[in-house]
Amino acid sequence: MPCIDPPPRPDPDDDLFEICPVARAFEIVGSKWRLTVLRSLHLYGEQRFSDLQETTTADSATLSRVLRDLEEQDLISRRLEDRPIATYYDLTERGASLTGVFEEFEAWAFEHTAAEMPDVELPE
Repeated sequence: MPCIDPPPRPDPDDDLFEICPVARAFEIVGSKWRLTVLRSLHLYGEQRFSDLQETTTADSATLSRVLRDLEEQDLISRRLEDRPIATYYDLTERGASLTGVFEEFEAWAFEHTAAEMPDVELPE
């Protein structure tokens, strides 16, 4: 493998999010609740608000805020139905592109942390 020179060390006054792509990505998806909602939509597909509350255990205010934030980042979409009145949430193409990241990060967590496989059967 060829040796690649690392980038120059950042200046202490530099904004970390401007110079580190990983930090920038975590700024967008890196909160506990954002990750939980994205993972739930990844595993179970399109869900109503009440379904997301159940699968994430988030309270209404937190879930509303997180869904609004994720929609602003174009990671989820919101679909309204008239009859019966319901709001559905699903991953956008941009959000679905995180699938590989979730799988790799989950594998890392099982190997390097105290995380255990859930006792529930997850969808394929």
